[in-house]
Amino acid sequence: MNMHSVSPRVFLRWIMIAAFTFTAINACAEYHEAAPTPLPPAKTGIHLSPQSTQESIVLAGGCFWGVQAVFQHVKGVKTAVSGYAGGPQEKAHYHAVSSGLTGHAEAVEVRFDASQISLGEILQIYFSVAHDPTQLNHQGPDDGTQYRSAIFYKNDNQKSIAESYINQLNQGHYFSKPIVTQLNPLKAFYPAETDHQDYATLHPDNRYIAYYDLPKINNLRKLFQNLYTEQPALVFPR
Repeated sequence: MNMHSVSPRVFLRWIMIAAFTFTAINACAEYHEAAPTPLPPAKTGIHLSPQSTQESIVLAGGCFWGVQAVFQHVKGVKTAVSGYAGGPQEKAHYHAVSSGLTGHAEAVEVRFDASQISLGEILQIYFSVAHDPTQLNHQGPDDGTQYRSAIFYKNDNQKSIAESYINQLNQGHYFSKPIVTQLNPLKAFYPAETDHQDYATLHPDNRYIAYYDLPKINNLRKLFQNLYTEQPALVFPR
């Protein structure tokens, strides 16, 4: 393999995962395979559209590889594109965003058919299996504001539904710590580089994917059987 063709992000992941012992990997894998405690359905934003209508929302929660992979396996999701949100256009590329100084978060634009899945269900999946909403500016091994938990809403209705669900979860004490998910108006979404699209599907044997992201898909399958689809909705169908 030509190492010069490998992105810095992927190379860093290899170095980090190679540092783990096989014993630690196996022990932690068992922990990650355990399904999390199911969260309740949202009380708002739960009604399906009477006709096929495409909507979208931008969600951030750590490395976009895993968030994208989760929503690519959700029925009614048409596309889930990795990208950047929260910062300026000229800084919307991996090398700049990885500094944590651009204002961008690694994010995923989820486009879905509102007659097949509701925004309330999208958010239930987001908080249940896509990431840990109580971790401030990091997820797992990834640290920095670019890995923050954030919902970039397109309109007041999306903001209201997200606020209501966060309040519902906090008041119900479904997490041991408060939810730190930011709610920000979406100014723009910038798709990430091609090598970051469909990454989990293309590299299931990558140790980072196997350790951090495949368990999320397994949890989606366990907790949301009626919304799970085996065939992912890829950005670049193969």
